[in-house]
Amino acid sequence: MDHRTPPPPRICPACDGFASVAVTLGGRDHRGHLRTITAHCPACQGTGTGARRSPEGARA
Repeated sequence: MDHRTPPPPRICPACDGFASVAVTLGGRDHRGHLRTITAHCPACQGTGTGARRSPEGARA
């Protein structure tokens, strides 16, 4: 019987799938929690998947 494997997931080449990170701002608030901001990958807008590129010279 012929078993086919699914295609590999498309992972963003800029962030390798780690699209969002929390960056500490260095310090704590009055309750003792770390102050953080969230940064997203500019290439995939935080999704972790990249768009498939068409070969050069190919027409859409």
